[in-house]
Amino acid sequence: MIIFRYLCRELLGATLAVSAVLLLMVMSGRFVKYLAEAAAGDLSAGILFSLMGYRLPGFLELVVPLGFFVGILLAYGRLYIESEMTVLHACGFSERQLLRYTLVPAMLVAALVASMSLYLTPTGIERTSHLLTADKTRNEFDHLVPKKFVATGGDRAVYYADGLSDDKSTMHDVFLAELGNSRANMETDHQIVTVAREGVQLIDPDTGLRYLVLRDGYRYEGIPGQSDYRQMAFSSYEVLLDIPRLRSKASEKLQSMSTAALWKSDNPRERVNLHWRFSLPVLVLVVAILAVPLSRTNPRQGRYAKMIPAVLLYIVYLVALQGVRGAIEDGKIEQAWAIWLVHPPFLILGLLLLGGRNRKPRKPRGGPDAGGDSGVHGGSGGANVPA
Repeated sequence: MIIFRYLCRELLGATLAVSAVLLLMVMSGRFVKYLAEAAAGDLSAGILFSLMGYRLPGFLELVVPLGFFVGILLAYGRLYIESEMTVLHACGFSERQLLRYTLVPAMLVAALVASMSLYLTPTGIERTSHLLTADKTRNEFDHLVPKKFVATGGDRAVYYADGLSDDKSTMHDVFLAELGNSRANMETDHQIVTVAREGVQLIDPDTGLRYLVLRDGYRYEGIPGQSDYRQMAFSSYEVLLDIPRLRSKASEKLQSMSTAALWKSDNPRERVNLHWRFSLPVLVLVVAILAVPLSRTNPRQGRYAKMIPAVLLYIVYLVALQGVRGAIEDGKIEQAWAIWLVHPPFLILGLLLLGGRNRKPRKPRGGPDAGGDSGVHGGSGGANVPA
């Protein structure tokens, strides 16, 4: 039990350190991206930390398996370099017993990854999507100043509001001027002017396009300075404000689906995402089996001798999983369960490496002991020979 606690402390400490560094690198890149959007006015600065918090489980479900794999290599590699593992093996502590001890924290890490992949990550993506949608809805009006003209729609339209409601959700006495649609039979100075009693902003949940919904007003269409124009009264009129940079709505909607909804679905794209979520905890267990034999290091080789080949093997494993997932989503592979075919080769490789380490050389049958015995008997026989 003392050895088990010691190994767990070394292993989990290294895993925590490696995962923290990897998480900092990943989150820094995403935070810089959000910060650039906030500087460009596409995102409110007040929701940056909320977005990072909601996306944290999605980062961890990919960072923790790699951190655990590298943590095993570092922790056990140090024990080999400092001959601590040699002492344990000399006392009868085999690598298979080391693997059994390693699988206990591996199961804890796999349970953590499973909780994130099956529940926390989909929930975080869903809340992130709602937060971005809500921010996009109120972003334009939060910065709107009454009695001031605001350009929108790629500078092809200008709108003006005489006042705003207390919650800044409704504009009063709205004026909107638009350039005409670019059609061949229309003059370049064709303009549309709309006035309305009030206006609200609406975002299409499917496309992310923003519309200004005007109510109780009039629409005038024509060429300035000419009496040939059209007038139309309306009770409700929608105007496209702009075409924002669309996020991957389809993939976000798929990733935000609950595990229970994916379980009931027959869609191959949804089924493969379900298998992907269950594959991540299995990934942790398989890389633990791989890391135990790969962590064995000769003190003359150095602590990091096998680090690069081991990490490359992990990358091949993860890329193979993602490649099969992408092939299923693209329809190149029909069966969603085909993603499980990626795990057995790496599991077998780990078991083969582990089995090769535990082989012991056979003792020769006719060794020195046999010769020694014959010599003793021969000597005894010679002593009994009379002179």
